[in-house]
Amino acid sequence: MKRKFSTSSRIKSFVFAFNGIKIVFKEEHNAQIHLVATCLVIALGFYFHIAKTEWLAIIFAIALVISLEIVNTAIEYIANFICNERNEVIKKIKDLSAAAVLVAAIAALLIGAIIFIPKVLAYV
Repeated sequence: MKRKFSTSSRIKSFVFAFNGIKIVFKEEHNAQIHLVATCLVIALGFYFHIAKTEWLAIIFAIALVISLEIVNTAIEYIANFICNERNEVIKKIKDLSAAAVLVAAIAALLIGAIIFIPKVLAYV
C-alpha cells in the first residue's frame, strides 16, 4: 500500500542521513583523514582561485570518496553484524568495499595533482 507524502517523514529522513554523516566522521579514522584532505583541497582551491570546471572536478571527487567511505562503513557494519568471526567470504566483501574507496581516493588524488601541481609550480 502506498503511503501519502509526509513532510515530517521527509525531514526525519534528512535527520537520519545527517546522523550517518556524523557517525562516519566521528568513528572512522579513514573518513577523518578524508575530511582533513577535503579541507586542505578546498583551502588550496580558494588560495589558487581555481576555475569553475576545476571546482566541479574537485567537488565530484570529494563527494565520490566520502560517499564510498560511508558505503564501505555500512558494509563493514553489516558484515560484522552477520558474522563477527573470521570468515573468508566476509573478508572478501570488506576488501572489495575498501578497494572501491581506494580507487576513488586515487582518482581524487590524480584530479588534485592535475589541478594543483601546475599552480604550485607556477607559484614557486
